[in-house]
Amino acid sequence: MRIQPSDMIDRLPTQFFATLVAKVNKVIAQGHDVINLGQGNPDLPTPPHIIEELQAQAAQPLHHKYPPFQGRVELKQAVSHWYKQEFDVDLDPEEEVAILFGSKTGLVEICQVLMNAGDVALVPDPGYPDYWSGVAVVNGRMVMMPLKAENDFLPDYSQLSQADLDRAKLMFLNYPNNPTAVNAPLEFYEETIRFARKHEIVVCHDFAYGAISYDGKKPVSFMQVPGAKEVGVEFYTLSKTYNMAGWRVGAMVGNRELVRLINLIQDHYFVSLFGAVQMAAAKAMTDSQQCVRDLVAVYESRRNALYSNLHRIGWQAPPSQGSFFAWLPVPSGFTSVEFSDLLLEKAHVVVAPGNGFGPTGEGYVRAALLSNEERLAEAVQRIERLGLFTKTK
Repeated sequence: MRIQPSDMIDRLPTQFFATLVAKVNKVIAQGHDVINLGQGNPDLPTPPHIIEELQAQAAQPLHHKYPPFQGRVELKQAVSHWYKQEFDVDLDPEEEVAILFGSKTGLVEICQVLMNAGDVALVPDPGYPDYWSGVAVVNGRMVMMPLKAENDFLPDYSQLSQADLDRAKLMFLNYPNNPTAVNAPLEFYEETIRFARKHEIVVCHDFAYGAISYDGKKPVSFMQVPGAKEVGVEFYTLSKTYNMAGWRVGAMVGNRELVRLINLIQDHYFVSLFGAVQMAAAKAMTDSQQCVRDLVAVYESRRNALYSNLHRIGWQAPPSQGSFFAWLPVPSGFTSVEFSDLLLEKAHVVVAPGNGFGPTGEGYVRAALLSNEERLAEAVQRIERLGLFTKTK
């Protein structure tokens, strides 16, 4: 018999990173030593005390049964504790915190609970490609908000048309930003709240890199800003903060009605996360955060090493402010894809072409700080041998 996929399946965008991985694997299969700076998969292990908590909790018969549908109260309380400790934000664990199967899942679900076919989502360009997935699932329409260097990679709301604003149900924001690696100031969020109130648009702030910022500067949580809970929510994940990407633990916090709606749709999808994973995640968020400070120090050292080497060969770019990415301009004469393909084929270095994050990403590539300093230096040396840059004095 012939299997006919649904219209929704046909609408889904091509998975950007799946295509990149296929290219990389082809070069690796040829026997080359590839330095992969193209993906955002943390390279360091989960801290031992979190793993030990998982091991202990996994032996508890309580967790061999179905967990509560909407997550264990211990993890919700831990999320609230973390927000209070890190950002002085008060959250009601029961009504202002939803537990997610990683924040990626929630970013798709928020579209399902808010949007109908034809509704508009305002999406950063460049931005995390999985925002597009949620919009496609509901047959919505994306309106791109260009993030340009001349505006500090912040959206300019004055450039949006009234027609699009009339149809807009939500907008995605993400700072520290993937892929541009910049932070957003408090004043930007204040402007965003005024804008959201005026046009009745739900703000969905992706705070995946909220613990990773450099030069002694702490990122701003959207929840810190007065009025944020009235207009939106923030998505947080343990993937980056604690090197727990494979554990799939996240949370959505903020507006009570949006938390209720996310919980409602998840009641139809899941019976929450394995209880032992939830308890280990709670341990991560409530125990000493020294492991996080140590991790950020590693990334900052890598960032400094990478940019020092880039500037040495003449590849100029402002150093990353946050996240574990570098956003780098492509040399003249190349598109993002052409330059990325050249680095892969001739230098065996993987970077992600900027146009994979949206049209405004053309002219850039994204590199990840997810190799040690020696490998980062070697990657730059390989690129230097291509003779594309003029060395600085």
